[in-house]
Amino acid sequence: MNNCPFKMPEELPLLAEKSTEYMAYESPQPATWCSGCGNYGIQKALERALTLENIKPHETVMVFDIGCHGNGSDKINGNTLHGLHGRVISLAAGAALANPKLKVIAHGGDGGILSEGVGHLVHAVRSDYPMLFILHNNENYGLTTGQASAATRKGLPMNGSPDGVILDPMVACQFVMTLHPSFVARTFSGDLHHMTKILRAALNHKGFAFVEIMQVCPTYNKATSPAWFWDRVRDVEKLPSYNPTDWWQAMKAVEDLDKEIMMGVLYKKDQPNFLERLPNRKDVKTALTEEVGHHDISALLEEMK
Repeated sequence: MNNCPFKMPEELPLLAEKSTEYMAYESPQPATWCSGCGNYGIQKALERALTLENIKPHETVMVFDIGCHGNGSDKINGNTLHGLHGRVISLAAGAALANPKLKVIAHGGDGGILSEGVGHLVHAVRSDYPMLFILHNNENYGLTTGQASAATRKGLPMNGSPDGVILDPMVACQFVMTLHPSFVARTFSGDLHHMTKILRAALNHKGFAFVEIMQVCPTYNKATSPAWFWDRVRDVEKLPSYNPTDWWQAMKAVEDLDKEIMMGVLYKKDQPNFLERLPNRKDVKTALTEEVGHHDISALLEEMK
């Protein structure tokens, strides 16, 4: 080990100390993703991040959209549920507003989120709901066997478009940046330690934390292999003067998805989130779920007869 040229990631000894807590997220259900799928690494990175942040399974709500990533909903312990295709953000936002004492984490794919669910994404960013959203971007509809999504690269042949995609792809982080978010980050499914680091930062953000994970899909999108990504990913922390509070700098950083794909916390700002801006919730310490009670409405019903 003394001759090893690599520095041990800081989370490894911490995880060793928290081995019992780490295992608390393990599910007896076997994972069923394709061999080499990026979802394996993403799920482990999330388990690591939650453990290192001392967040227990019962303190979480993990909501999954329809898609390959959604097959992980019963592969991780915690309060988990599936939403409708493209609608996961609105479901998660409801949970986050009802009980902000829980850590709400939503998962969605580039297919469902950038097409069917793009309106929900827009208003979640604008509203700055207190939740973490993870975009699994494998640049195709993987669960339905490789149709092109809004994020698929131009010219790439896919099922349903065998002559190649004719449209330019949506750049997810660039799109979100135009909505003036409070937290935008990007990471890569092949880098477990970087994903863990980014997810920890996102879990500590009090507003809507948007994390795009560039994900390999070895079955249906062979154009962007792990080697392809490793040749292109760059960490903004290694740039000499990168400032994640500079909106214009972040906009410039996110635009390239071909030569230098910037990873890391790309943009962040501190501002009151949705709940903190509501006048009727000022100085209220209880969650909405704690304010639910039984009320006799018989008199009201009599008036309505």
